[in-house]
Amino acid sequence: MRKLRMKTLALTLLLMLPVLVSAQEDNKSQAYWVHEDVVKPGMAGEYESVCQELLGHLKTHNIQGTGWITTSTADSRYLFVSPISDMSDVGKSPFPELAEKMGADEMGALFGKMDKCYDVEHDYVIHLDKELSYMPAGITQTPEGQNYRKFHYLYVTPSNRAAVNEKMKALKDMFASKGSKVDYRVYKSGFGTRGEFLMVAVAAKDPVDYAQKGAANQELMGEDGQKMMSELWENLLKYEEIVGQMRPDMAYSPSN
Repeated sequence: MRKLRMKTLALTLLLMLPVLVSAQEDNKSQAYWVHEDVVKPGMAGEYESVCQELLGHLKTHNIQGTGWITTSTADSRYLFVSPISDMSDVGKSPFPELAEKMGADEMGALFGKMDKCYDVEHDYVIHLDKELSYMPAGITQTPEGQNYRKFHYLYVTPSNRAAVNEKMKALKDMFASKGSKVDYRVYKSGFGTRGEFLMVAVAAKDPVDYAQKGAANQELMGEDGQKMMSELWENLLKYEEIVGQMRPDMAYSPSN
């Protein structure tokens, strides 16, 4: 079933290939394929154990042509995020090669244990918008020593999409003009996401560091910043905040 789902997804996304290529050719955005497992809260420990076992096999056999960073969230979701150059990259699974090297039966048993840990999984595409993101020192998804995350989901509609985009540009300009020390990345929803949104990812060392940076930034922005945030909020369909943690121990990158 897993292979069938991935093949169907890949064929569907191929139809979207021209859209993605057009969006990335100006180097203003980067697309990512996200595989999300919604893990049963009581099964998180077992799920992570199986993932570690799977990672061990990937590293042992040095499976090439794949790689991802991983985030776990407070609501028991695990997100495996891989950069893609076009839609044909979605669904390129490393597991056929792994099955050949470790044995199909052994790998099947491993996935069988993993499947017991969740009933829901999603695959979708998001786009890092480099023009809306604010990282003066250079954009990176994994700033060193800052594994704590706050993900701010700003849901929009076709009718207010442009207005929200303009407010986000103005907000970035204000951060830059005031020399804000709080940087962030902005991702736009893509194919397969649940609703249309901008997701603002903010990194910190831990919850205390996040709160301290936020308080200092609020003081720096002053009344002008509060007014701009209020105007942004007035144009949103819905807002959600998700706490997360980067998981270097669950990431994978093949060795050369």
